Amino acid sequence: MKTLKIGGWQPYPPADDGLHHTVSGTVLVLPDLESPRLGNSRSVYVYLPPSYSTDEERRFPVLYMHDGQNLFDQATSFGDEWQVDESMEEVAGAGIEAIVVGIPNRGGERSDEYSPFVDRKHGGGKGGRYLDFLTRTVKARIDRDFRTLPDRESTGVAGSSLGGLISLYAFFEAPDVFGFAGVLSPALWFAHREVFRTVSAADYRPGRIYLDVGTKEGWRTVRNARRMRDLLHRKGYDAEWELVYVEERGAGHTEEHWARRFRQALPFLLVGKSPAPEPPLHRRRA
Repeated sequence: MKTLKIGGWQPYPPADDGLHHTVSGTVLVLPDLESPRLGNSRSVYVYLPPSYSTDEERRFPVLYMHDGQNLFDQATSFGDEWQVDESMEEVAGAGIEAIVVGIPNRGGERSDEYSPFVDRKHGGGKGGRYLDFLTRTVKARIDRDFRTLPDRESTGVAGSSLGGLISLYAFFEAPDVFGFAGVLSPALWFAHREVFRTVSAADYRPGRIYLDVGTKEGWRTVRNARRMRDLLHRKGYDAEWELVYVEERGAGHTEEHWARRFRQALPFLLVGKSPAPEPPLHRRRA
């Protein structure tokens, strides 16, 4: 693949930094993108599909993902990486290609940014400003610099735990921006389950929602996930091309399990193809 030169974006990983990187395919990084609403900055990563440099007329859907330092590279990950780059390279072989944007968290500010609701013990409350950063700053830059399909049907958001919470919130709070959402092991308990009231009050908008949980994440977590599944069904997301709900038997709250389930969710998220129930996954309906 030829070297891509896009203003401000640098090849990733950097050469000769002494770290063992595990990046596959083409990943670029934009250092220190500022957020006016949050008053901070962070690097942003973008994975480009194989056809990006060979078909210069083609435009691609975009998936925005939180905890961006955990997606592509073991050298920057907390625990295990998600291997999003490897998964995208694999599904590209089946003709499914998309741009993936990784937005890293800000460490101690993660709980504040990933929830619009305030939890007295755990923080929160800046999720609206983070969503503004995602839609007005990050997406605007991505649509300007890359050949994207910018419409809502081609734009998605995904994450796990608190990243799953803010992804679900983004789908309903910014329905003109996001047409699909990957909601993995969401922290639905946060701020006394305030997200249930938000989803219940939101209007139905056509789209695709992937929701999952591991059975070893605790019975309250599983119960909350089932409750959200049932709420989404009542709102009208009752067809298999609109909502996929998965419980993984024996799975905990870990990057390893999220990476596996994310890979299996990709056909549904990107093209609406319902994933087959592969062991140890178990599809459950209301």
